Amino acid sequence: MKSSVFWGASLTSAVVRAIDLPFQFYPNCVDDLLSTNQVCNTTLSPPERAAALVAALTPEEKLQNIVSKSLGAPRIGLPAYNWWSEALHGVAYAPGTQFWQGDGPFNSSTSFPMPLLMAATFDDELLEKIAEVIGIEGRAFGNAGFSGLDYWTPNVNPFKDPRWGRGSETPGEDVLLVKRYAAAMIKGLEGPVPEKERRVVATCKHYAANDFEDWNGATRHNFNAKISLQDMAEYYFMPFQQCVRDSRVGSIMCAYNAVNGVPSCASPYLLQTILREHWNWTEHNNYITSDCEAVLDVSLNHKYAATNAEGTAISFEAGMDTSCEYEGSSDIPGAWSQGLLKESTVDRALLRLYEGIVRAGYFDGKQSLYSSLGWADVNNPSAQKLSLQAAVDGTVLLKNDGALPLSDLLDKSRPKKVAMIGFWSDAKDKLRGGYSGTAAYLHTPAYAASQLGIPFSTASGPILHSDLASNQSWTDNAMAAAKDADYILYFGGIDTSAAGETKDRYDLDWPGAQLSLINLLTTLSKPLIVLQMGDQLDNTPLLSNPKINAILWANWPGQDGGTAVMELVTGLKSPAGRLPVTQYPSNFTELVPMTDMALRPSAGNSQLGRTYRWYKTPVQAFGFGLHYTTFSPKFGKKFPAVIDVDEVLKGCDDKYLDTCPLPDLPVVVENRGNRTSDYVALVFVSAPGVGPGPWPIKTLGAFTRLRGVKGGEKREGGLKWNLGNLARHDEEGNTVVYPGKYEVLLDEPTKARLRFEVVRGGKGKGKVKGKGKAAEKGGVVLDRWPKPPKGQEPPAI
Repeated sequence: MKSSVFWGASLTSAVVRAIDLPFQFYPNCVDDLLSTNQVCNTTLSPPERAAALVAALTPEEKLQNIVSKSLGAPRIGLPAYNWWSEALHGVAYAPGTQFWQGDGPFNSSTSFPMPLLMAATFDDELLEKIAEVIGIEGRAFGNAGFSGLDYWTPNVNPFKDPRWGRGSETPGEDVLLVKRYAAAMIKGLEGPVPEKERRVVATCKHYAANDFEDWNGATRHNFNAKISLQDMAEYYFMPFQQCVRDSRVGSIMCAYNAVNGVPSCASPYLLQTILREHWNWTEHNNYITSDCEAVLDVSLNHKYAATNAEGTAISFEAGMDTSCEYEGSSDIPGAWSQGLLKESTVDRALLRLYEGIVRAGYFDGKQSLYSSLGWADVNNPSAQKLSLQAAVDGTVLLKNDGALPLSDLLDKSRPKKVAMIGFWSDAKDKLRGGYSGTAAYLHTPAYAASQLGIPFSTASGPILHSDLASNQSWTDNAMAAAKDADYILYFGGIDTSAAGETKDRYDLDWPGAQLSLINLLTTLSKPLIVLQMGDQLDNTPLLSNPKINAILWANWPGQDGGTAVMELVTGLKSPAGRLPVTQYPSNFTELVPMTDMALRPSAGNSQLGRTYRWYKTPVQAFGFGLHYTTFSPKFGKKFPAVIDVDEVLKGCDDKYLDTCPLPDLPVVVENRGNRTSDYVALVFVSAPGVGPGPWPIKTLGAFTRLRGVKGGEKREGGLKWNLGNLARHDEEGNTVVYPGKYEVLLDEPTKARLRFEVVRGGKGKGKVKGKGKAAEKGGVVLDRWPKPPKGQEPPAI
C-alpha cells in the first residue's frame, strides 16, 4: 500500500479490516456530503466553522461525539474520529494511534529518551527540537490515517516522590524545570504558527496533583489530594499555568484524583475558576478531556455523585468537554434522558472540540499547512541524530574516581576487552520505557560496542530479584564473562516491571540480587563501571564502595541508548547532564507516606519536607552531575546591588507581573581541563528570613546549557530570569515578592555566590493594597490566587 495522504476518503472505505489499514479518515470537503456545510469554508473564522458543524448535528449525533471515540455523523459526511493519541517521547500506541504491522510505511517512529532523561539535559532548545520532530511525525501519522491530530502529551505533573511509577514520564521535581519543559514541548509539538494552524493539538496532563498510582490501598481513582492553597499555587498547579496562561496549549486533561474533596474532572473551581477565568484560557475554545475512565470515578470511587449519570452531568457542567473512554464508561445517554445534561453544555463542549481540529487543519484537505507531511518525514537521519544526542546529553555522571573515560578501548593497536554484564547490556526491549511506539531500531550497549570494534563478552543478570543464589547461572555467566576482561561494565537498576502506570515502588533500594552480583564482581579487582537504568535508587552502597569506580545514570535512553552510553564510556562524548530529581535515602519510604501532599516539613512527612527545596539530607542532590573536565564557574560583576521591585514593575509592559524581567544574571564559566564539554549553569535563589517562614533551602531561579566549552576556554553570558523566579507564595496562594537580602547560588554543590537586596521605593502597579499577610510583610503581590468556594477550602496543614 502506498503512503498516500487520506484526504477526502469516503466513509464507506473506513471499515477497519485489519491493524495494517489506516483507520482514521479526514472529512471530504471537496465533493462529499460535508462539502455543503460551512465548516469547509476556509474563509470563515474557526469559531464560525465549528458553529456551522455543531448546528447541523441532531441531539443524538451530538451525544455520540463528546467521547474520545466519537462516531461522527454519517448523515452529513462527518467521519468518526478518535481523539486519543499518544506521543510522550515519540509517537506511541493508543486507541487513536496504530502502527503498520510488518514492513511498510508507518511501522515505526523515533523513540526518544523518556522525559526525565530529556529534562536532565537542562536545554530548552534541544527539547523544542525533539518536540518538533514528534509533532512532525505525529502529523505525518495523522495525514496517513494512522492517528488523529490530538496528542495527549506532555505530562507536566511534578515528580515530587521517588516512588511514583510514572515519574519518568515527567521532567522532574522542580517547577521551573517542568515549566520550561512544558513551554518547549508545546511550541515544538504545535508548531511555529499555532495562531494560524496547529501542527498537532498538544494536551497538558494530568490536572491536577496527580502523582501516585496505587499505594497502601489508596489508588489514583479514589484518592482525595488534600492540598493547601500555598502548595497548590506554588507547586502542583504552576506547570499548568505555563501550559494554559503562557503557552496557550490546545487541550488539558483533568485527572482521576479529587482535590480537596472534589474530583478533578467535576470541579468548577479547577476547570472554570482557575483554568479558564484566572488564567484566561478562553481563546480558541481550547478543550478539556477527562483522563480515561475518570468520569466513572466521580460516582463509583469518589462517591461524589449518586449515579454515573449524575457524575457524567456534573463533569460536563463543570467544564469538561469530552470523556476519554476505552469502550464506554460514562453515562451520557442517562444524563441526557434524565434532564441532567443541558444541550447548551453539550454544544459548548462540541464547539470547543471541533474548533480545536478546525485550527489543526482537519477540514482543510490539501490546503492545510502540514498536508504534505508523510512517511519520509518519520525517523529520518536528523531525527535519529537528535535521539542519540538527547540520550548523551541527558545521561548523568554520578561517580567517577578518574576511571572514566575508558579511552583506550578505542585504541585498536592495543585492544582491551570489556565484560558487559547485567539485564540491559544486550536487551532491546529495555531501552524505550513507557508510552512507546515501535522504534525503527533499538541499539543496545552490546550493539554499540560491536560497532566501535571493541572486543566484549556479555552476560545477563537479575532485575528485581532479591536473592542471587536463586539462579546460579547469573553468577557463573557473569564471572565467566569478566574473567578475561580488562574492564567490567555492569548494566543494572530497574526496568518498567518496577515502575510505570499503575505501579508505584515501595522501596528505593538496589535489588538485592543485583547488589550481590555487583559486590561479587568487585572481588575481581578490575575497573568496574555501573550504568544505571530507570528511576533513582539509593546509591549509597555503590558510592561508598571504592571498588566501584564510576556510575552513569541513563534512565530509559530510547532507540540509541546503547550507543549513547558507550560513546560516554569511551570518551567519544563527555557527560554534562544533571539530576532532575533528588536521590533520597532508602529510609525515606518508611518515614513519608505517598498520600501526604505537603511539601514543607510537616507532621505528615515527619518534618522532612519534599523535594530539594525542603529536604535537607539527600544522597545526591537535585542538579548534581560530574564532568570529565574541571569547570570553574563564577558570577560576573555587572549586577545591581539593589533591585527596586516597584521600579521593575513600572518599567514592565507584561500582562502578567510575574513575567516582568529582572537584570540578567552574569555568569562566567572557565574550563580548566583539556577536554571539550558542555556545562549546565544552575542558579538557585536563597533568602532565609525574608518574608514569612518556613523558608526553602533554595529554589532554582535560572539555568542554561553552554555547549562545547573547550579546554582553557572562558565563556561569559547572562541568564534570563524574572520576578516570578524571585517570588514565593503566601498561605493564601498569592504570588509575592518580599523585600530583603537575597543570595543566588551557582551550581550544585555551590561554587559561587552573589548577594543583592530587594527593596520597595517607587509606586509600581504591584503595590499591596489592604490587609493580608503579604501586606504585613511589605511584599508586592504579583498575582492573587482565586479563593475556593465554601466547602472546598483546603485542610489545615
